[in-house]
Amino acid sequence: MTALPGGRPDGRLARVRALAIRVQEALERLYRLDRVANVGDFVRSAASGEREALLLREGADGDLEVSVRLPALPERGEDATLDTLCQIIEGVSHFVYVVERARSGRAATQLELELQAEVDKWVVLGASMRSFDAQESARLRARLYEDFAFVHDPGTEAERELAERYRVANDAAHGFVRRLERQYVGPARFGELQAELWRFFHIGQEGKLRLGRAA
Repeated sequence: MTALPGGRPDGRLARVRALAIRVQEALERLYRLDRVANVGDFVRSAASGEREALLLREGADGDLEVSVRLPALPERGEDATLDTLCQIIEGVSHFVYVVERARSGRAATQLELELQAEVDKWVVLGASMRSFDAQESARLRARLYEDFAFVHDPGTEAERELAERYRVANDAAHGFVRRLERQYVGPARFGELQAELWRFFHIGQEGKLRLGRAA
């Protein structure tokens, strides 16, 4: 696996890479994954106004070429917005998921990637809090899955399909997280919570959707 060239030069890229590596480490610990590649080697700066993106291409020799485009963090001393943090988590989540599926020889759909990333945002942001209980989870869940807006213009068929994919992923992740909150976060059964998150990561698209709809 090699890194795609390109990306906007940015002096703050080192900070973005450092945060992306920390997110990768947290996800790998939770899902018990062996390190295959360091996301920092593949992070590039997104252009101004662009959203995060995972770019994949098969090289002439069959090698997988990868680029993780992430937004810049603000200057030191300034807090990053929730949207910026979520984009970085999403980009790293996509990278970790694709790399693990490639390592194990399993395919992954775009919906799987989005659904896993929606759950990983709640996981990473929740773990960063000093204390995390059902009340804090509910606040975070509302900000992630209720207080949002799609940024895609539904004017074309491709954009409508993309918006629908995000809607399905959001709804399924919301349902799954709501059940986790009720069954595990509220009664502080965090060992069982980790086991359920591990199971969710390692199943495929249909299993993920079933868990989201079963909430």
